[in-house]
Amino acid sequence: MHFGGATFSVNEGEFVVILGPSGAGKSTILNLLGGMDKPSSGEIIVGGEDISKYTDNQLTNYRAENIGFIFQFYNILPTLTVLENVQIVNDIVKKPKDAREVLKEVGLLKHESKFPNQLSGGEQQRVSIARAIAKDPILLLCDEPTGALDSKTGVEVLKLLKKQCDANEGANTVIIVTHNSLIAEIADRVIRVKNGKVESNEINKSPKKIEEVEW
Repeated sequence: MHFGGATFSVNEGEFVVILGPSGAGKSTILNLLGGMDKPSSGEIIVGGEDISKYTDNQLTNYRAENIGFIFQFYNILPTLTVLENVQIVNDIVKKPKDAREVLKEVGLLKHESKFPNQLSGGEQQRVSIARAIAKDPILLLCDEPTGALDSKTGVEVLKLLKKQCDANEGANTVIIVTHNSLIAEIADRVIRVKNGKVESNEINKSPKKIEEVEW
């Protein structure tokens, strides 16, 4: 990926943390990788394809088929049940995972008929994760996924994200943007961003297990 002052690359199957303070440009990078924004210059290569040259229709297909999004404030639909919020991807992708199986994975099958306002914040975030992984995306983009959660619930969310990264024989890539430096301790790669520029891009030679971090 190369645009403006930001140039970096990651490998398939990595658990990546993009670290930086508020306003550093982390979310902009995520939006560009996810095909929600287009760069004014530079290139964004994903799987050998330069998505910065895609048409709007190509970007729509790219987002639908390849990308899962998880946001800080869940972005699930309040008028749909838990199950319906996950099943909504059935209209987007050709081969979605079974919604009930995914809910079982994230420990929410017993809540499938509830509405979001009947769930805790952590449960709502797990619905968001279930919806994202139901698409079986090759690239999972997470914007402060634990930012609105207590540390215990945040740990459970990170375990789910790591599990998704390890799925598909380790071919899935997860990118988390955050200002929480503790999350960087479990990453395969840590990219530090400041004032819209990449300050460093380093392999974490000894990533900790989630349980080893003092949250």
